[in-house]
Amino acid sequence: MLSLKARLFCFMLKHRNILRFKRKKDPIDWNTYDAVLGFRQDVEKGARFAKKLPPDIKILPVTIGELPAEWILTSQTKKNKVILYFHGGGYVSGTCNSHRMHVAKFVKGSKVGALLFEYRLAPEHTFPAALEDALAAYHWLLSQDISPSSVVFVGDSAGGGLCLATLLALRDQSIQLPTAAAVLSPVTDFTCTGESYKTNLKKCLAPEGSTLAFAKHYAGNNDLSLPYISPLFGDLQGLPPLLIYAGGDETLRDDSIRFANKAEKAGVDVRLEIGKGLFHCYPVCAPLFPEATQAMSEIGQFIKKATE
Repeated sequence: MLSLKARLFCFMLKHRNILRFKRKKDPIDWNTYDAVLGFRQDVEKGARFAKKLPPDIKILPVTIGELPAEWILTSQTKKNKVILYFHGGGYVSGTCNSHRMHVAKFVKGSKVGALLFEYRLAPEHTFPAALEDALAAYHWLLSQDISPSSVVFVGDSAGGGLCLATLLALRDQSIQLPTAAAVLSPVTDFTCTGESYKTNLKKCLAPEGSTLAFAKHYAGNNDLSLPYISPLFGDLQGLPPLLIYAGGDETLRDDSIRFANKAEKAGVDVRLEIGKGLFHCYPVCAPLFPEATQAMSEIGQFIKKATE
């Protein structure tokens, strides 16, 4: 059973329109560019309400080619062990600013420093722009004399899907893979065929129709079932150990379940955790309720152990 704090938090999120004195959520056509711009603005506004970074967290900006990026470190971390972080945002939004606080939690929990990078966003830059940028970020890390055995990929939502797609691309290019990967509510099937897209439609916090619209923005004229767009449809053999978290009440739940099942059949060491009654990317809400705190702690231990 969910803790009282988790139930209260879920209630507030599901009824946030009422808390804003609105009787119902305003309908949005997510296929329009104006909707994308509005979504980006909301994401950045939301980052302003995040707490200040802990005093022991330091940010070191860096540029990877033309990509903005930053190191997120503590006094106890070094750059020889690295979390390469793939931010979420439906492939249409997300920046270092919007995800800095989230990544800092992984750094604190694992005692491993992180490199957070900004990939090009759709619809201005369709597939394979984000994948190319992710590959460039990993190659840049390796050029800094960092061993793949000291790198863990971590990503949330669309960033989780990009993380998995990057693993497939690296394997196909015969490039040494990172030692492990942890993903939160990853998008693995942009054709949106999982049963949870129907069964969780009324429970999910994501706006109805947004996922498929973002898929089309990102894919452009490409087939949504391409493995580098929807990793679920790829050959999953040879991937490193995976840790996957998803909320039981989100439409993306089956993206995680189906991917984990297929990966396990392909011989991948995979651990799947479904937070019953919880929502999209819930671990990043630590320490607001016990379930999120526990999940974040487990992810931190996974990263720490993988890089030892």
